[in-house]
Amino acid sequence: MKPHRLWATLIALAFCALACTAGGAPTPTSVPPPTPIADAAPYLCELVPEQAFRVVSGTTGALAETTTGTGTSGECWAPDTNPHPLEVSWLQVGDGTTQEHLDFLMNDRRRLYSRYDGVKLPADLGDGMAVRLTNTVLADQPYRVSAKFRCGGKDRLVDIYLARVAAGRDGIKDLTALMRIAQKRYGGVYRCTPGE
Repeated sequence: MKPHRLWATLIALAFCALACTAGGAPTPTSVPPPTPIADAAPYLCELVPEQAFRVVSGTTGALAETTTGTGTSGECWAPDTNPHPLEVSWLQVGDGTTQEHLDFLMNDRRRLYSRYDGVKLPADLGDGMAVRLTNTVLADQPYRVSAKFRCGGKDRLVDIYLARVAAGRDGIKDLTALMRIAQKRYGGVYRCTPGE
């Protein structure tokens, strides 16, 4: 056997020996499931559990919120930086807001979210969608969920916008879970029953 063939054969055998293990094929490492979203105090903007927001977004550090408006129409963001890692807004029919205006706002969101493959929310959350917007002027808060739902006999609209979702998280699933909690909290804060 010629020396260059001998070396080639020895190198090939060495690679085979390194690639093979006594126990067979290596077992893949398992990735733990993402931390579930939990409804627990304290809350940001009265509607979003702080710990759930931290889990979903990966946000660390102090969070100070700023709220404007009233119980019928307002918005809140936390922390007070730009872009806002979390922004929540709410609106209800009455006190100067007509049903037509609320319907217009929800229809506008639905059209926008549909252009970016938005996902319809489960029927028990009302008329709503969750989306991750890309390549838009709204890209500083690309993760968005909006829902129009009944509470206390009136239509309400709640929006939750996130600047980011932590690696390994399902943004749409997490936004849906946050909306579910937000509607339940909304009912408690504003003394109405979601879905009625």
